[in-house]
Amino acid sequence: MQIQQRITPFLSYFDRAEEAATFYVSALPNSKMVRTVKNPEHGSVLTVEFELCGMHFVALNAGQDWKFTDAFSLAVWCDTQDEIDTLWGNLTADGGSETACGWLKDKFGMSWQIVPAPLQQWLASDNPAALQRMLESLWTMKKLDIAELQQAFDGRD
Repeated sequence: MQIQQRITPFLSYFDRAEEAATFYVSALPNSKMVRTVKNPEHGSVLTVEFELCGMHFVALNAGQDWKFTDAFSLAVWCDTQDEIDTLWGNLTADGGSETACGWLKDKFGMSWQIVPAPLQQWLASDNPAALQRMLESLWTMKKLDIAELQQAFDGRD
């Protein structure tokens, strides 16, 4: 197997790497399991390679109880509100939690940003008043609402 991606995120778990990879692959479209490597000494899962929307990841059973922090998050750009709603529901399922401004934590403690694709255009706008209105609306939300953010950006009530 030839690695096409030069940087690969390793997500470390005490002993839940396979469970986490399976959860993520089921939660995001166009995702798949790639390979599971067993520890030759005792046959338990050592690493699980998987792809999320074409990006390669490795989940590692590190045997350490390290915690994820908000200092690292995975952002998913969504074209439609339906896509935002679906991913939000999938990733907050079974013990995940909503945080703020399009951020959530999944049941493993990983932080995600579920973001509307138009946000890139709004942030690049040369209209500071429109950007400010959109940001003020965004700051009041947990799960982001594309129509409401567009309305705020456009200055419509």
